[in-house]
Amino acid sequence: MEQFMQQVINGLSLGSIYALIALGYTMVYGIIKLINFAHCDVYMIGAYVGYACMTFLHLGLIPSLCISMLACMILGVVIEKVAYKPLRNATRIAALITAIGVSYLLEYGMMYFVKADVRTYPPLEGILSQSFHIGGVTLKAMQILIVAVTVVLMILLQIIVKKTRIGKAMRATSQDQDAAELMGINVNTTISFTFALGSALAGAAGILVGVYYNSIDPLMGFLPGLKAFVAAVFGGIGVIPGAMIGGYFIGIVETFVSGYGSSMYKDAIVFAILIIVLIVKPSGLLGKATREKV
Repeated sequence: MEQFMQQVINGLSLGSIYALIALGYTMVYGIIKLINFAHCDVYMIGAYVGYACMTFLHLGLIPSLCISMLACMILGVVIEKVAYKPLRNATRIAALITAIGVSYLLEYGMMYFVKADVRTYPPLEGILSQSFHIGGVTLKAMQILIVAVTVVLMILLQIIVKKTRIGKAMRATSQDQDAAELMGINVNTTISFTFALGSALAGAAGILVGVYYNSIDPLMGFLPGLKAFVAAVFGGIGVIPGAMIGGYFIGIVETFVSGYGSSMYKDAIVFAILIIVLIVKPSGLLGKATREKV
């Protein structure tokens, strides 16, 4: 039972990271039906911004987290304006190829500026470096912080989407862009805000991963990005609660496979889940099948 509870705690910590990244995928897809594969590299940029703040500016975790989110928010808007807005009316495959191109540009552009060396975050001090032992279960303060930050950000996201004017604009734009424009909604501003919001969440995930695993590199976003995409598909891509559920599910599955089986197979199991979901219920857990007129 102790090992089981330990794996659940580890899975919730990892799942929180996947959920934050998956929210960016699902929000952008819900608005403009684009799978933004550059999103995982925005997460990587967030990790490096947090590293610079904590290492060179000697800031604490929370100020570094806020700066990382702000930097990624600006980066997300720039990517949308420069790379995706000119292709708004292009074919989906053209936008998808562009997203992959932007992903490689961010990865190897960062590698050019900071080199390919693995960087190590400075060690945490104070209460964040402590661990708590409850029975036979070890609970790290950093794990509590990761889950707490994730839950707070998700609640704020839900409030923005459900209760604010821009949130209503986002929901209207996701249903019908032309009708939203006729109702006086600035679709371009709404789409940019969606990219900004999703990128901020990715920035938060980046610095939390850097602090938790204590190492970052320019290619760190590739595999977590794919797993977060699996989480978004599992929950129902385009559905915000689905991304949250999918993130936690994938995180828990991965830790259980590593804990009770072999860590060599954890990635294979995650992508096997993607195949099964696409075969059994392509719309995902909370997604609804939609019909398209031919």
